Amino acid sequence: MDRPAETSWRPPRACEDYLSEFRHCKSLFNRFHHYYAYGTAASCQQWKVDYNNCREWENHRLTEAKDALRKSESSRLGEKRNFTPVWKLRQEPPSDWHRPLNQENQQDS
Repeated sequence: MDRPAETSWRPPRACEDYLSEFRHCKSLFNRFHHYYAYGTAASCQQWKVDYNNCREWENHRLTEAKDALRKSESSRLGEKRNFTPVWKLRQEPPSDWHRPLNQENQQDS
């Protein structure tokens, strides 16, 4: 019973996406940017591990590879949820939305 559902599972990304992310992470520009922004070198190894697990799943349907990939993606999503948004989203437009933006010059005239 579990076998058809297991073979129909697809990784959340294409395997080439993991490889592309790994290459981007290793690029000189990204390494410089990450060091400038965070003060540490970027850790790219997880992208390579995820790529290898994705390939293992596609080629051999190893459940260990599938479980590792699921765990990695869920931890990546969990890290994203830890950051609060910078801007507070509006529920409605400001009450003076129809007024000119440059009010100081309008009053002086």
